[in-house]
Amino acid sequence: MTGIALAVALGSAGIVAVGTPAAYAVTPSDEVAKLPISSFGAMVVDSAHERVYVTDGRKGSGASEVLVYNFQGQKVSSLATDQPVSGMALSADGATLHVSQSNRMLTFDTATQTRTGASFTPYDVTCGRDVAVAGGKTWFTETPYTDGYCDRPDNIAMLYGVSGTTFDDTGWNSQGRLRLEAGPEAPDRLVMGQAGAAEGANPFLTTFDASGENLVRGPSRRFADAEGKGALDLKDIAQSADGKRIAVADAAYGTRLLDAGDLADAPAGYQPLPDGAKASAVAFSGDGEYVARGAVASGSTADLLIQPADPADGTAPMEFAFEGALDGTRIVPQGLGWAKDGSRLFAVASDGGGNHWLHVIQPPAAQYDSRFTGALTTTPTQAVVGEPLGIRGKLELDGPAPAEPVKVTAVREDADGTQEVAAAKVAADGSFTVLDVPDRVGEATYTLRFLGDVTHRPAEDVTLTLDVAKAPTSIALTAPAEATREGGVEITGKLTGQGRALPSGISLKVTRTDRFGATGELTSAPVAADGTFRIKDLPSKRGRTVYAVSYEGDALHSGSSAEATVRVIS
Repeated sequence: MTGIALAVALGSAGIVAVGTPAAYAVTPSDEVAKLPISSFGAMVVDSAHERVYVTDGRKGSGASEVLVYNFQGQKVSSLATDQPVSGMALSADGATLHVSQSNRMLTFDTATQTRTGASFTPYDVTCGRDVAVAGGKTWFTETPYTDGYCDRPDNIAMLYGVSGTTFDDTGWNSQGRLRLEAGPEAPDRLVMGQAGAAEGANPFLTTFDASGENLVRGPSRRFADAEGKGALDLKDIAQSADGKRIAVADAAYGTRLLDAGDLADAPAGYQPLPDGAKASAVAFSGDGEYVARGAVASGSTADLLIQPADPADGTAPMEFAFEGALDGTRIVPQGLGWAKDGSRLFAVASDGGGNHWLHVIQPPAAQYDSRFTGALTTTPTQAVVGEPLGIRGKLELDGPAPAEPVKVTAVREDADGTQEVAAAKVAADGSFTVLDVPDRVGEATYTLRFLGDVTHRPAEDVTLTLDVAKAPTSIALTAPAEATREGGVEITGKLTGQGRALPSGISLKVTRTDRFGATGELTSAPVAADGTFRIKDLPSKRGRTVYAVSYEGDALHSGSSAEATVRVIS
């Protein structure tokens, strides 16, 4: 695989590309950049200038910007806008970036990064727009509502076209939200789908011929059967490099592969996404080699699959699982885009909340399997609350050894919920030790995961369920061998415990048993902060006398006891 490198220089008019394309060998990698956004609008990949444009799609008012990144995932610039921005699209020749802000459609020169024009929109609203360029014209969706009303399923959703500095109403509309897709694969085709429709609806997918003065609708399709099952839950649309196939990310079904001519199912489709994964995005590489399929999944279930675009190619998909504070946990809808030559995939991941990351993935020539082998063992054998616990295991990686040590992650689930455990590095021989300090007595289940790396697929999770015991305590006594009834008996001692600190205010039970077997309970012995205590007694009988001291335990510590024998001589 090859990529294109361009030198860039910063001039007074913005960032200007200079130099000529140069091919270079690609080293498989996954570079990650934290995006300074709390929501996601759109992403556009400009291969000619090696730039990635990202909008936040935020609702509200006030100045905003289009973020500009290079192909290494570094933020290099931004395009200023007057109001919040959402949808974007490149012109067919890549020279113009079309950007939707809440009250205008803007254009920017992609070479000079300067704003070149603006056109009015029918509404000034905060609901984001989808934007596409087909037939040499710019098209955009309109949902004329604000803020909390943007995603209502009974909303009116309309399709408009840009006409000079104003707009044309195409007359095509629906309910919910509309998604658009167009590109150089079929420059005169506009694909439109219905998203966010009410429960029980049967959303549609359709295409338009945009080559003439007016849009001419082509084939259309609804997916529910006679019983209303199988309706489309649209998240993203993509067209194959040759324009013959349309792929749809359908959260209810997976990745649908359709014939572009009639929207019928393609003769062969892609294999299902992993169990538990719901489709969220899809994108074909411009060289026709790959398709990327994004998903919402958890744990080591893959959030991203990269595989040959031809479903007849039986090569196993490359799988990537994102899980954690440095990667995100899912691929956002419409969050995938390729460099034109297929050398890089750009993926926007989120944590399901307000954090977003840009992954720049250079796919390897092949990806290999991984697996946990053998049984998991623990040190110590009995897990104790508040005490370090080591969980030992082995991870086996096929293919070449990774350039850097990989890590095994883990979570602990107990009655208090789920808690992340520090990741463990895997040694060259595959061994690892996950360290934890359980903080609750009772059953705890550890789930260990290898999320994969750029050259290895995620491993199937392994689990280990343990019974976490209370931490032990012990009592040490120091007593005289002999004493008198008149002088009395004085015993000192210390209570110690493992794990968490012993609670304050402990009092120990004290009993005395004389040589006749009569047992009586004495005044309890208070324990000082350092665990020490003192017992004083005036025995009434001569002879062998046994003093027993006991601690009943607490929520985190087991009980303990000790005895001391004193001979009362007079």
